[in-house]
Order: sequence, then structure tokens, then C-alpha cells
Amino acid sequence: MGHRITTQSRGKGGPTYRAPSHRYKAALRHVNSNDSTVRGKVEDIEHDPARHAPIALVRLENGSKVYMLITEGMGVGDAVAWGAEAEVRNGNTLPLGSIPTGTFICNIEAQPNDGGKFVRSGGVQAVVVDKSEGRVGVTMPSGKTKWFNYRCRATVGIVAGGGRGEKPFVKAGKKYHKMRNTASNWPRVRGVAMNVIDHPFGGGGHQHPGRPKTVARGTSPGRAVGHMAARRTGLSKK
Repeated sequence: MGHRITTQSRGKGGPTYRAPSHRYKAALRHVNSNDSTVRGKVEDIEHDPARHAPIALVRLENGSKVYMLITEGMGVGDAVAWGAEAEVRNGNTLPLGSIPTGTFICNIEAQPNDGGKFVRSGGVQAVVVDKSEGRVGVTMPSGKTKWFNYRCRATVGIVAGGGRGEKPFVKAGKKYHKMRNTASNWPRVRGVAMNVIDHPFGGGGHQHPGRPKTVARGTSPGRAVGHMAARRTGLSKK
């Protein structure tokens, strides 16, 4: 019997394909303000292996410490706030209904009080573009306009760390350590370069798939490789 291909191994799960969450510093969630305004001060800016963007260590007024996703222009000693009465200022977190249209925002909640789900990568931002009864329209980094509950919170500003991914790795060792902190499959070997027992495209006198590369949606995991349920393939003739 042949080996299980990567698609099957990833589907089963396990430590090889699981992100090492035990190394991550914190789950970056908005501070629960409970209809009041919570204030704090940035004590330090740190690196988190879980993300490209830097994070900030914030000491709140009650003495507790939390981590937050930092925005461009923030530094050690800056004041930050969470709540509907907070100022519309870089680094503060407010409900979308309290943020004026045209404002750059990030770390947007999908549902009220879920802590923040959207627009969290380094250097990205969304824009508040429209408001109607009970909801707010936001242009996402993809260009699509998405509507949120007006009580969903978001941070004012652009996520720090933009351009970080443009720096070349230079050597494979650095790429190894970077990919080790993710759930990615790396290094990725071509199927045609494998043996016949390891991949449906493997084996043969020369490197070639040896079968159609477009497969149906319901194909079994052992053969689910190539173009999955592709509507079309090849170059577009425009």
C-alpha cells in the first residue's frame, strides 16, 4: 500500500500541520469596556511569532496588562482607549457607529464583542464608507464593501508592520524558521517529482502528471490533487 499524500495528512491533522499556538504571546482581543471607557498606556512594543505585525504591551488604569494590535505611528508612552466615548484617534477602539466615514480602521469585529476578526495583517486597513440603520459599510482591503453591525468595534488606524514581507529571506534557514511558526506546508515538493506510491502524479519515465489534472469536487482525498472542480483552465483568451 502506498503512502498517504499530503492532502490526506493535512486533513487528518496532527502536530506536523498544526500551528504552534503554545509559542504565541497572546490572543489579541479588544478590551471589554462594558459601556464605559477603558484607558491605558503603551509600555512596550514586542514581536509575536504568530503574526507579521508588531504588538503592544499596554498597562490599563486598573494595573492589569494586555496585548493589542498596534497601528502605524504609535509608540511607547502613547495613551490608548476602548469604548464608545473614546476619542476618534489613532490606536483607540470604538464601535463602528461612532467612527466617522472616511476613517481608516483595522481589527474589526465580525459580531459585537467577539474581540476582532478582520483586517489584522501588517500594513492593511479598511475604510468606513457608509452608514444606515443599525449597520455600517466598510471597504475591506480586497476592495469589497462589507456591512457590519454598528456595535461592532474597530481600531482607528492602519496596522503597523507594512512592507515587512517585502524583505527577502536570502537563505533557506530563515525561511525554515518563519514557516515553522505557521501551519503551512513547507518545503512544498512537486507531485510529478515524487514516486508513484506517494502521489497520483508521481512516477513514470519522465516528470509528467500522466492523468487529467482537473478533478471532480467529490474526489477521494487520496486523489484530490490538481485543479479542484475547475470551471476553466489555461490562459484566458480576451
